[in-house]
Amino acid sequence: MLRFIVLVLLLANGGFLAWSQGYLLPWGLGPAQQSEPQRLQQQVRPESVRILRPDELRRVETVVAQAPRPPECLQTPALEDAQIFPLRTALESWPSGSWRLDPVVEPARWIVYMGRYAGVEQVARKRAELRQLGITFESPSNPELEPGLSLGSYPNEAAANRQLQALAERGVQTARVVQERPEQRGQRLLLPAVDDNLRSRLAELAAPLNTRTLQSCR
Repeated sequence: MLRFIVLVLLLANGGFLAWSQGYLLPWGLGPAQQSEPQRLQQQVRPESVRILRPDELRRVETVVAQAPRPPECLQTPALEDAQIFPLRTALESWPSGSWRLDPVVEPARWIVYMGRYAGVEQVARKRAELRQLGITFESPSNPELEPGLSLGSYPNEAAANRQLQALAERGVQTARVVQERPEQRGQRLLLPAVDDNLRSRLAELAAPLNTRTLQSCR
């Protein structure tokens, strides 16, 4: 009996070995193929991959951080006439072609507005109520409307009123439509290609720009 059990175990082990090594695949028996040879074919010079030591990684990070950033285009909103002369004076020493002033007309902007509130605690409560209703909001760009909330900006009063009605149907009861800014005519400063050299000089424009800020061109 013992010999029979040993023989059965030997046959079972041999069968499992043949099955696991794929010797029985011609008869449709064998484990599921886990290899993905197409991934090996897609590798590009795998022998060149190596793990960096911590000091090597720090050196690579330093080189990347010090690499020059690509030039970017920056511009201002419409500037007031009183800002133009001091701005031109500040830009006189800048390279030729690195800046220009373009005439611009910015249309009036209307918002669905909630406020002004007594303080930050009341603003926080309103923010929580709007989140519960699934309504997005942001701070108004006009500082005279702070503390308050903008529920969307629109190019005309009629569009803002339509949105106000839609929000009222969703449970917003205390909002109203206000003009966030009137139409503005003036000149816009454009810096078409600000590289690292010019980025270091942007602080020179802070005083003449006053509250106007440089924004990415769109």
